[in-house]
Order: sequence, then structure tokens, then C-alpha cells
Amino acid sequence: MSVSVEPTSAQTPAGESGQTSAGAHAGGGPNAEGEALRPHAEHAFAAELAALAAQDDRPRPVRWRMSPWAVATYLLGGTLPDGTVITPKYVGPRRIVEVAVTTLATDRALLLLGVPGTAKTWVSEHLAAAVSGDSTLLVQGTAGTPEEAIRYGWNYAQLLAHGPSRDALVPSPVMRAMAEGMTARVEELTRVPADVQDSLITILSEKTLPIPELGQEVQAVRGFNLIATANDRDRGVNELSSALRRRFNTVVLPLPETAEAEVDIVSRRVDQIGRSLDLPAVPEGIEEIRRVVTVFRELRDGITADGRTKLKSPSGTLSTAEAISVVTNGLALAAHFGDGVLRAGDVAAGILGAVVRDPAADRVIWQEYLEAVVREREGWKDFYRACREVSA
Repeated sequence: MSVSVEPTSAQTPAGESGQTSAGAHAGGGPNAEGEALRPHAEHAFAAELAALAAQDDRPRPVRWRMSPWAVATYLLGGTLPDGTVITPKYVGPRRIVEVAVTTLATDRALLLLGVPGTAKTWVSEHLAAAVSGDSTLLVQGTAGTPEEAIRYGWNYAQLLAHGPSRDALVPSPVMRAMAEGMTARVEELTRVPADVQDSLITILSEKTLPIPELGQEVQAVRGFNLIATANDRDRGVNELSSALRRRFNTVVLPLPETAEAEVDIVSRRVDQIGRSLDLPAVPEGIEEIRRVVTVFRELRDGITADGRTKLKSPSGTLSTAEAISVVTNGLALAAHFGDGVLRAGDVAAGILGAVVRDPAADRVIWQEYLEAVVREREGWKDFYRACREVSA
């Protein structure tokens, strides 16, 4: 027997139902775009999604809000025939996005793989927002994630009072996505214990979720798919079994190829964050952003940009995401304790915190880099002095 699972009002927070329109919170309340510190993608970019859907005349898979072409355009950016500008959400090879979108249109799940800070979560959220109009069907993977988070749980008051029943069942985000033909997300899949990971095998291969206690099952309806993110360079990683890995089409998200591409990514994202926090405009601090990116890339790659000097790499990943964090914090310092212009002193402490994760080994690496590279680089004297001050 199969069963249709529709969350009750007690189980579904207002505005998170798969049937909610992208602009549901625009009218006000604590989740309105003007109030939320970090709106979901479908709310923050509701106008772009609506414009794309309105002008999209290409074939759409069942229950998709727009065609695969429009989803790729939403992520990569472009200009629509009516002049509407779609801002890029991901700066990288177009083919990577096309493969990811195409995967979601098949019966294969999508695994976004990459080192920390390569925008895996960001891409998965925007894919779900564009495909299903709802990016909130999310399971956050941790070492303590239970099987119930992926399958289903129970309302124990109902269970004790009446025994196993449909009313006592608490569907997981994955179960809801199956029943409604939506896109579910599992973040940091490799942090989830191996036995819990494998609870996805039947879901992804048979497209069913058995409920033995009720003698029923949930069958996925057309439109359902799952996006997982994972990395294999962080601590606490649980390797995926070969059986589970076969159920995914893996797309590797690389680090930005060039310094200019990374500067563009950092600038765009910091500008978005800064507007929500009323911070100064990014363009006035573009040179400091360029320096942060240069430092991160050189230490990450183990060689200076000109290829002349080999360097030791610290223990941290020094990802693009960390560069965004350093610059955002610097902008906040400039806004609240400076003249509003991002300067070397505003980013120096953030860089030190990102580079020196191991107080012993990383500090030596950082000091060597300061003296051998930064000190000798033309036009970087102010940056060198600021870094020396916070490193003392």
C-alpha cells in the first residue's frame, strides 16, 4: 500500500510548504525579505525567478517551475529578451551547471562534491529554488544526524496514545519532497554516519520509502529528486559506500580558475551580504579584496602569483567562502570604526584568523610569507604594516 504524505499545519512552519509562492512573505511579518537577515533564495531573487518563468517557453519537466535552460540562466546570469538582467549566482564553467541541471531532470540524484568553500551549499539552494520554488526541504548532515531526519519520525504523544498511525507520523524533508514531487537537499552528506547515509539507497534506487510500522510506503511522484553536498578534505568525513555513490551523478565544483574570477565572486557576494547589513559599497574597497584573494590563492597554491617563490601552505583551506567572510568583517570594521572605506587594517586581523589555525606551525608559515613576499611587494607597505601589527 502506498500513502500520500501531506504535512499538517503543526508540522509545517508558515511559508515553508512546497505550495507556497516565491513572494509569500513579501507582504510583511518576521519572514519578510526586509526583515530576514538571510532570505531564502526563492524570496531574495523572487523577481528574477518570476521574470524567467514568465518568458520561458521551453519544455519543462513535470512539476518544474521552469525549463532546464532557464534554471541554468538563473544560476549563470544573463539578459532576457525584455531586458531583465539575471544576476549570476555561480561564477564558473557553464558546463558544470548544465550537467548539474540535466541530472536533476533524470532519475539520478545529484552529488555536488568539492573542497570546503566552493559554493556547494549556495549552488544546491539556488538549484532547488529554481526547480521547485522551495529550497527549505533540507537535511543538515552532522555526526549526530539520526535516520529519522532522512526517513520519518514519530509524534510520541500520539504514538503512546493511539499507537502507530498516520497522525503520529512526522515526515522528514525527504519524505515530503517525495510525496510532493519537489527537490530535497542533504547538506554535508559525508558527515552523516555511514548507516544513516545508506538509508538513502532505497529512496534513490526504488523511489520508495517503506513505513513498516504501518504496512505502507511513500512512492516518489514525478518531479522528485535530491541534491547532496559533500567534501572529502574536512575532518569527520564518513566515506560514501559504493552502493550509495552509484545512485548519484557526481559533479565536482572547482576552486575559481583565475584570481580575477575569484575577486569577482568575492565582490558580488560581499556586496549582497553588505546590502543586507547596511555596510559600505564594495567598489571602494576593491583593491583590498584583490589583496585578500591574492594572499589566499598564493598560500593555498604554495607558490606566488608570478611563479618565482615557492611557499608553505597552512593547515586551513583558505577558500573563497573564507575570503568573503574576511572582507565582510573588514567592511563592518570600516563602517563602524573607520571612515567607511575598506583599508588594509580592516582585513588584516581577519586574514590572520583564517591563515593561522594551528598556532604553532601556521604562525611560522604566515611570518615567513609576510617577510619574504608581502614585505617586498610593491604597493603593499600599508598591508605589511597592518599585518605585522595584528601578528605581533
